Amino acid sequence: MTEPLISDPPAATGCGCGAPVKFDGASPAYRRILLAVIAINAAAFLAVAGGAVIQGSAALGANALDFLADSATYAISLWAIGKSVRVRSGAALLKGASLALLAVVILGFAVWRALSGAPPEGTVITGLGLFGFLANAVAALLLVRHRDGDANVRSVWLCTRNDLIESLVVAAAGGLVWLTASRWPDLIAGAVLALIFLQSAWSIIRQSRQELRDAA
Repeated sequence: MTEPLISDPPAATGCGCGAPVKFDGASPAYRRILLAVIAINAAAFLAVAGGAVIQGSAALGANALDFLADSATYAISLWAIGKSVRVRSGAALLKGASLALLAVVILGFAVWRALSGAPPEGTVITGLGLFGFLANAVAALLLVRHRDGDANVRSVWLCTRNDLIESLVVAAAGGLVWLTASRWPDLIAGAVLALIFLQSAWSIIRQSRQELRDAA
């Protein structure tokens, strides 16, 4: 009898019903990747937050807060690995809610900056935006193989993907601030990033709630 060709193992099934079981992050390799990504985000937060405070930039402020939030939520993801479906989905639900709260904070900061303050230095915003992009690109390369999974795993990928987009928006906003000598590109960038965060928060919350219903 001819042996079948070796290929990728089929997706596991749950309860014998043929439904694929999503990757839950329970592997040593994924844990190491998550630890590295947490360290990257923590270092990027310190660098970008300094620039945000000095420049009073809404875009950099959004970027810095996101790096900080990612460090915390990825730590929650690491803790939740190996726990029950309810715990993992509950952790993802918490991360979705925190991402929505972050979006509201960023919008509030952008509105406050619109009513006060001089334009920030565009070249500094662009430089730190590109720095953030490089940090996020490294994190994304580490995580890309694990972009599909349960709500806990997928939330990590969605946050990292958003960070890549966010850093490019920040860099572009800095260029426009420099060209126009106006604070409005920076403020608009902050508002756009807040909307992106809200969309991702809704996606994470929706998947988490579905997994919690399925577990029940």
